[in-house]
Amino acid sequence: MALETYRKKRNFRITPEPAGRKPRQKRRGLEFVIQKHAASHLHYDFRLELNGVLLSWAVPKGPSLDPNDKRLAMHVEDHPMEYGAFEGIIPAKQYGAGTVLLWDRGIWLPKEDPAAGYSKGKLKFELKGEKLGGGWTLVRSHGSKWSHGSKYGGDKAWLLIKEDDPFARRGADAGIVDDRPESVVTGRSLEDIAAEGDRVWHSGKSVKENVRSGAVRKRKRAFDVSGIEGAVRRANPRFVEPQLATLVKTIPPGESWISEIKFDGYRMLCRVDNGEARIYSRNDKEWTANFPSIAHVASRLAVDSAWLDGEVVTLDAKGRTSFQALQKVLSENEEGSLSYFVFDIPYLNGYDLRQVPLLERKKVLGRILDAVPAPLHLSFHQRGGGTAFLAEACKLGLEGSILKQADSRYSAGRNRAWLKLKCGKRQEMVIGGFTDPAGSRTAFGALLMGVYENGQLRYSGKVGTGFDDDALETLRRKLDKLVQAKPAFTNPPRGAEARRCHWVKPLLVAEIAFTEWTDGGGLRHPSFQGLRMDKKAKDVARELEIDVAPETVPQEDDPGGPQRKRSKSRERTVIQISNPDKLFYPEAGITKRDLATYYQAVAHWMLPHLQQRPLSLLRCPNGWSQQCFYQKNADRGAHEAIDRVQVSTSDGPATYMMANTEDALIALVQMGVLEIHPWGSTAKALGRPDRIIFDFDPDDDLPWKNLVEAVRLIRTLLEEIGLQGFLKTTGGKGLHVVVPIKPTRPWSEIKAFSKAIAELLAVTFPDRFTARISKSSRKGKIFVDYLRNDEGSTAIAPFSLRARAKAPAATPISWDELPKDIRFDHFNIKTLPKRLRQARRDPWSDFFAVRQALTPGMLKKVGA
Repeated sequence: MALETYRKKRNFRITPEPAGRKPRQKRRGLEFVIQKHAASHLHYDFRLELNGVLLSWAVPKGPSLDPNDKRLAMHVEDHPMEYGAFEGIIPAKQYGAGTVLLWDRGIWLPKEDPAAGYSKGKLKFELKGEKLGGGWTLVRSHGSKWSHGSKYGGDKAWLLIKEDDPFARRGADAGIVDDRPESVVTGRSLEDIAAEGDRVWHSGKSVKENVRSGAVRKRKRAFDVSGIEGAVRRANPRFVEPQLATLVKTIPPGESWISEIKFDGYRMLCRVDNGEARIYSRNDKEWTANFPSIAHVASRLAVDSAWLDGEVVTLDAKGRTSFQALQKVLSENEEGSLSYFVFDIPYLNGYDLRQVPLLERKKVLGRILDAVPAPLHLSFHQRGGGTAFLAEACKLGLEGSILKQADSRYSAGRNRAWLKLKCGKRQEMVIGGFTDPAGSRTAFGALLMGVYENGQLRYSGKVGTGFDDDALETLRRKLDKLVQAKPAFTNPPRGAEARRCHWVKPLLVAEIAFTEWTDGGGLRHPSFQGLRMDKKAKDVARELEIDVAPETVPQEDDPGGPQRKRSKSRERTVIQISNPDKLFYPEAGITKRDLATYYQAVAHWMLPHLQQRPLSLLRCPNGWSQQCFYQKNADRGAHEAIDRVQVSTSDGPATYMMANTEDALIALVQMGVLEIHPWGSTAKALGRPDRIIFDFDPDDDLPWKNLVEAVRLIRTLLEEIGLQGFLKTTGGKGLHVVVPIKPTRPWSEIKAFSKAIAELLAVTFPDRFTARISKSSRKGKIFVDYLRNDEGSTAIAPFSLRARAKAPAATPISWDELPKDIRFDHFNIKTLPKRLRQARRDPWSDFFAVRQALTPGMLKKVGA
């Protein structure tokens, strides 16, 4: 299992051929390759990775899918791993001269200790390749017709035998080497490779020299994306929360959309890093072991690091995806029947692409997947034509279509930049029980289904069709393990119907097709499609179709790096807005509905600055000019979409509110909230703030240029200290300079630091600044308010509206925007969403990527 024989044939003081690298530790499985080799005689080199080398057998006739065919496999010397990627020509007079084609590759799974089996002369294993699959055996042939007097020689003779399983074929159907002669890398034939002569392997040269000559191609890094507008330099995140589509009734107008096929499979994301690929479901559960061939091909992509977003499906003879067929493939372990259609690439080679417009990401993806072999495929898309596209999809028997805004950014969670339209109705549902079988039915009669509403599982009806015998038996075994005495439904069946029911723990999720919902919340003509192992039961809510107007569809921006976390994903609920036409800004004709639309439009920029932070809310139930009041404590009237957090106050423990989702923002609008003021720390570390805020509050008569000079001064001062600050308008007369920091120091030290900065400015420039809070001290000056940095203090949130005329909004800006007077209502409820849609780059795109800490040296430098 080492390279002794290989090395004995070569003098490494003379030849620079590779001696073989050290064994690699890999988590995705052991590799196998089969190389079709036209040397002195045509044969197939069958190679299995073990302990860092390739165990190798020469199979003259190649593998057969017929279990009755025992194919001779001559054991040859172990080869270095580098040989496994070779396809090309070994020139004349060289060892093994001839043409080599990479016929198959994938992973192999030993069914017992491979070292012990190899030593005994019998290896039983499973192949998961692009052509071969299922069980196989390699056994040493003692005393066979090949062992004595054969031209192939003694005990080097082994037999390669296909096991009798669903991958086996017999007779004429077993000849896979004739049916599939092409390369799995390039699709070429042996003749094509010989004619092109583009890669010539010299066995007397090192791998490095063969690479230089083109005999072996290094995995090329994909084209540089650093110059693409919106690409942000970041480390490869551990997980990328996927963007989700919202179900809608009709296709929105306009040509700003692209259309894609709605696949009927498992949504999966693939992380590639340093030649290793791992596959994850949308809820961050790893599925690599379920799809090893997909992971294997993805690991060979010409990238250093990437995140791919797509759908794992099974295709029927007409090219249609079927969830039921997918379930059967997975249950029967026929992984070779799977395909992975990739439609997005949120990360590539050190750059976060989630701010890059969709069509630009599509171009990048097309380059990455160019000429990549199955099972990876580039998902098709069409610009515009949504109505015709959906009609054709339904005509072909597909599930539906997906509409995506062509210039949208990739943003985690469900939003309206991606929309889905279905040809028929489908819904994930939770299994809460089952009934006994009747007549000729076995296992069970029907499943009892439900969905979650307001945290409670509500019964929606029975599903008794769509099962085959295997599904019935498999499901019954799963259900028996979950039986419990009482129903999990809040409204279970009653009376005689209930007596025929068996209740189960609500852990299994099923895909159900149906014709319509009844007025009572039940299903008409439901049919079972399969289990959803990629979904959590608690996340299953009734999916409602909505109307969507183009002006209310938010555009996505930078979803942030690893520090810009989102709360746990939720299915969208419906927040009822009472009195939607009620005027909140009467001078501008702005209604309650307008507020809800605004916060929907800015939610994906705003939420990262609110999530997991206690809030102080300014409520103005009758409009900004009427009586308003602040509220911090969560009362019983606060909607469940608004999260709660326990905080310590001078009056003892209290429960404050947090807005972690778009639903929470809409719920705040329903409460009449106009201003949102978050803490400078999060629930995870309430005592250690992660930002410092300098509030520049100028005298009413002070010119704009004085304020500009003031904030530029503090920017220079902060940079000399070693800190980067970001600029924000307040929707009033002042400006905020916000400094993101690591949450490593208590509030007292942050307050002392900001106070020292304010006093330093006041002492150095007494004619411009004051650090005193009294109104009289501010005449002709700017008050540097450091009190925003005290525990329990808050500051207006980025993108929050203000309770002032014409609905101004606090807005992140770039330092280059300072020359223009942008105070008060320059940015408002009407202009800010447009600015966000049209902006090529978020001025605060790097905010969450800045990793800076307040050090003892910084504190000492300002005398804090």
